[in-house]
Amino acid sequence: MHQQECFADLPQQALPVCEQLAKEVISIPIYPELTLAQKDEVISAIASFLVASSK
Repeated sequence: MHQQECFADLPQQALPVCEQLAKEVISIPIYPELTLAQKDEVISAIASFLVASSK
């Protein structure tokens, strides 16, 4: 997170564990206000990624 544009004005430092986790972990939007269409879009994106990565 520390490398996101919204944090660019903060002092920069190396955070190797965070940087490694950012390469390995995905975050998906989860909150009660997601519409069915938004949920379907998230599911579709994950399914597409899994299909592409299994080839």
